[in-house]
Amino acid sequence: MTVRRAARRRPAPAADSPPRRRSLRLLSCNILAGAHVARYRQYLTRGHTQLLPWPGKQENLDRLAGLVSQFDLVALQEADAGSLRSGFLNQTQYLAQAAGMPYWSDQPNRRVAQLARSANGLLSRLPPREVLDYPLPGRIPGRGALLARYRMDAQPLSVVVVHLSLGPKARARQLDFIAELLHDEPNAVLMGDLNCDWPGGELERLFARTRLQPPRDALPTYPSWRPRRAIDHILAADGVEVLRRWTPPQAFSDHLPLAAEIVLRTGSPRR
Repeated sequence: MTVRRAARRRPAPAADSPPRRRSLRLLSCNILAGAHVARYRQYLTRGHTQLLPWPGKQENLDRLAGLVSQFDLVALQEADAGSLRSGFLNQTQYLAQAAGMPYWSDQPNRRVAQLARSANGLLSRLPPREVLDYPLPGRIPGRGALLARYRMDAQPLSVVVVHLSLGPKARARQLDFIAELLHDEPNAVLMGDLNCDWPGGELERLFARTRLQPPRDALPTYPSWRPRRAIDHILAADGVEVLRRWTPPQAFSDHLPLAAEIVLRTGSPRR
């Protein structure tokens, strides 16, 4: 016997009612391969957790999965793609499964023998139409941009996940690359640890060459125990309305997570 869900009759909307726009909840988080740092000195006292498995990482990932489950699109930076330090666990895949996220992609960028495999990750409740992997320029290889394209409310949506370099010269080249990638996309979102503050001149080159818009407010995320620097970002183009941005209070690494809720604007506005 085939069981089908019964269709419910719904009243027709009034002729002058605007179409209901679907919102998406976004989260970006540098997870430090599952390690939890709560003081500067712990970079030294817990330095071994960057190279070796540590029981607390699993508990930390499970706590993070509880937060991830509340969102629709989640960008990860410094996830481990399966090496000694994570117990050969692909942390992006694990978080997707633990949080009930049906779609996930990861982009391993830097490998240190069998000890560490750093990756960008993207978890989603929306099925991606396309996922593309781009290496970012830099004197030292090992940075990348993960681009996923979706369809939402009959409109395209492009989401890019990045973790930019510490050096300003390398970051400038990487920002120029991202600007080329997104130069005329109205429905685009850039998420990640950009390692540059806002307000600040570095991001101005990105806003000048793309349709990405400066955020209305700067939300400090680093260090997680006393946030002073706004270096984690969720930036939206002019076809995307950001309803709100916030930092969830839970700390899972040396960065606080950054969250946003967005809707797509009707039509495709141009400058």
